[in-house]
Amino acid sequence: QLQLVESGGGLVQAGGSLRLSCAASGRTLSDYFMGWFRQAPGKEREFVARINRSGVNTYYADSVKGRFTISRDNAKNTVYLQMNSLKPEDTAVYYCAADLIGRGAITERAEYDYWGQGTQVTVSS
Repeated sequence: QLQLVESGGGLVQAGGSLRLSCAASGRTLSDYFMGWFRQAPGKEREFVARINRSGVNTYYADSVKGRFTISRDNAKNTVYLQMNSLKPEDTAVYYCAADLIGRGAITERAEYDYWGQGTQVTVSS
């Protein structure tokens, strides 16, 4: 089984930056496509970013494109989400997710096999 643990969340002012980490254990991270999702209070969990097994290809939600960067270090079994120019609407619990098959609707929760417990990001105005 693959276990995922997010870290790096916290409180930041609008315009600031934060880097989230997702540490994997139990399996080799390079076997998985990885994604980040987020869920704001009272809202559905939404797709944020995805990265392929090698880290060459990435895909972002329009709401974060140009501000967020997903990356991975397979040697460290870790995936990252660098968040710059943060806005209050970025406030949410951020979740790391793993997709073994690597095909399908990559923005949908159902396509991912494993999830972390989430880390809170709060952006103040």
